[in-house]
Amino acid sequence: MSSTTERSTERSTERRAPLTRARVLQTAADLADTAGIDALTIRRLAERLGVEPMSLYYHVPNKEAILDGTIEVVFTEIEEAVGGFAVPETDAAWKASLRERILTARTVMLRHPWAPGVMDTRAQLGLTAARYVDSVVGTLRSGGLSFDLIHHAMHALGSRMYGFSQELGEPEDESADSAAMEQMAEHVPHLAAMLSVVRHVDPDSTLGWCDDQFEFEFGLDIILDGLERLARNA
Repeated sequence: MSSTTERSTERSTERRAPLTRARVLQTAADLADTAGIDALTIRRLAERLGVEPMSLYYHVPNKEAILDGTIEVVFTEIEEAVGGFAVPETDAAWKASLRERILTARTVMLRHPWAPGVMDTRAQLGLTAARYVDSVVGTLRSGGLSFDLIHHAMHALGSRMYGFSQELGEPEDESADSAAMEQMAEHVPHLAAMLSVVRHVDPDSTLGWCDDQFEFEFGLDIILDGLERLARNA
């Protein structure tokens, strides 16, 4: 069979596959992975699925529902990666368990770099994402932490709980930002001195400005170490 015929057969098979909500959302996530979140439109999604755009509305009512669904796809992937969201009633190694859970979630987020930005626009968590948060609470509880301390912990972790860190701001043009800082050095000497030494040179490996692996783990470990100390002294 020729390669042209094989490709035609593959496309025909894809078109004949039942159109389900799960297939629509997985395809949407795949499209965002390969073409970027801005490329995720009803028209392009329908083209990728080999259907008419109106066919999608039987499964997802609008673009917002698709975006909600793509985040559920990501957290379903996280659930599989961490081996499920069940946690033991007690866990003396809770800190190591939570660290591993969060870093595993991060490996998934790194495969879907558009996800943090989409999450920032969602009004509420979907069920799978909420179950992930529940597993974080359960892991902290398994270490004997009080609900009051866990509540503080959730605020301290923030988005780091999901595997990425939200930054205060991201420069659109780093070279322009550097020039501006040099001009302001007289007024902000300590900040300018630090930035002249500390530069992140691998932005492609991050989920945001300065959100590289080292900085992420550095911040996570400070939080977990602090929680361990507070729990021990409670």
